Amino acid sequence: MRLIVGLGNPGPHYARNRHNVGFMAADAIARAHGFAPWRKKFAGEYAEGTIGGARVALLKPMTYMNESGQSVAEAARFFKIPVEDIVVLHDEIDLAPGKLRVKKGGGNAGHNGLDSIADHLGPDFLRVRIGVGHPGDPERVADYVLADFAKAEHDGWVEKMLAAIADEFPRLLAGDDGGFMSRVAAAVQPPKPKKTDETPAKDS
Repeated sequence: MRLIVGLGNPGPHYARNRHNVGFMAADAIARAHGFAPWRKKFAGEYAEGTIGGARVALLKPMTYMNESGQSVAEAARFFKIPVEDIVVLHDEIDLAPGKLRVKKGGGNAGHNGLDSIADHLGPDFLRVRIGVGHPGDPERVADYVLADFAKAEHDGWVEKMLAAIADEFPRLLAGDDGGFMSRVAAAVQPPKPKKTDETPAKDS
């Protein structure tokens, strides 16, 4: 079994925040792959299903972001899932909006949710880093990530990215990180048409 964790804060006030894009991604995966309904378990909301034939547990910690590790560790212990089989979906201010990267282990760049999970389980989980952009001033980061996506963003690249993450998630679980990233990027920002070298024929 794999444990897939979407990070965010509980409650309607935070639902459309940039910091909650991990929750949004978990919801999109559950819908796309026909998971069982969410239920309260492991100090969070939990659902089970299959993706590409693999049994998967989805988890949204309801502990608030800075205590996410408590919920994740509880679920991992219950199912005896090693940290290497945990995937965490989260917002990333060091990536431009609409960009996505997959990373195994490493530092947490001050992300409280990742810090908490690493404190409980160690750093060697897989991170799906969903770019939300940076406000430009470190003093404004907290307010920025706790603000809602603009409607144009949400109805544009955010919805495209969430749908692509859900559709392409079997590739990620199969170990094809590069293919997963490429497919999501193509869905969010389709490649520009190639220019041809043809020139109009001259009149004779």
